[in-house]
Amino acid sequence: MIIIEDKRYWVWLSLLNISCKTKLKILDKYKNPEKIYKLTKKELLDLKLSKKTIDKILDIDIKKQVDKHLKYMNKYNIQIVNITDNEYPKSLKNIYDPPISLYVKGNKYILNEKSIGIIGCRNCTKYGEKQAKIFAYNLAKNKINIVSGLAKGIDSFAHIGSLYAKGKTIAVLGNGLDTIYPKENVNLAKEIIKNDGCIISEYPLGTKPLKYNFPARNRIISGISNDILVIEAKEKSGTLITVDFALEQGKEIYVLPGNVDSENSIGTNKLIQEGAKLILSYEEIL
Repeated sequence: MIIIEDKRYWVWLSLLNISCKTKLKILDKYKNPEKIYKLTKKELLDLKLSKKTIDKILDIDIKKQVDKHLKYMNKYNIQIVNITDNEYPKSLKNIYDPPISLYVKGNKYILNEKSIGIIGCRNCTKYGEKQAKIFAYNLAKNKINIVSGLAKGIDSFAHIGSLYAKGKTIAVLGNGLDTIYPKENVNLAKEIIKNDGCIISEYPLGTKPLKYNFPARNRIISGISNDILVIEAKEKSGTLITVDFALEQGKEIYVLPGNVDSENSIGTNKLIQEGAKLILSYEEIL
């Protein structure tokens, strides 16, 4: 069992650009990040870690960044929830590559409540916008939290539908919580927090919204959701990456059928062909 320690050392651990699997392996041996922080080079060599990993653990410059992060977190009410904490999503612990920590702004206590991930196209149609809002609204009215990625399109409309219902919604970002991406969703993020929801990220402050962060982000969307609802997806879409993660994690995939003439429906209609559950109303999910 890993013992919970001062968040300073968890922040430091999150700053190390090494895989979650490697971090878990070291934590399993030393039980808390403070002990890892204080390891000597000889002790690290005994673990048979790569030179690159050892160099990062010993990097003085990374250790110097911790105070700056803690100061920012205190100023802007950003918390860090670690894999040892009760608030850490239990279902997330069971995925292949769970994040060691989550940065959270807002209500961290909803991370273990019943939820559904609603995902889909960034450049969605009016049909997609309407259905995302309707499904999110009605599910939220039935005390189901809505999880999505705060992206343009279906993600945003799912969050908005939940807010219309005075529900709680969780936005999972692919960058640090000191930045809201896309910028036009700054006010939406504020409304999510104001209405007892939260925004979360595994990435430390200062992490930019780089393209390769988002596939990794998607495993968290599916990981904390009980099931996934897909509303509009192109044939090659980041949405389908989330679906793949969800299938690996044993989640049910619900799909709203779309217009066969729309490129935004090619991915969704193919999912139905492949065995995803076709739904026509929110009651079917309930």
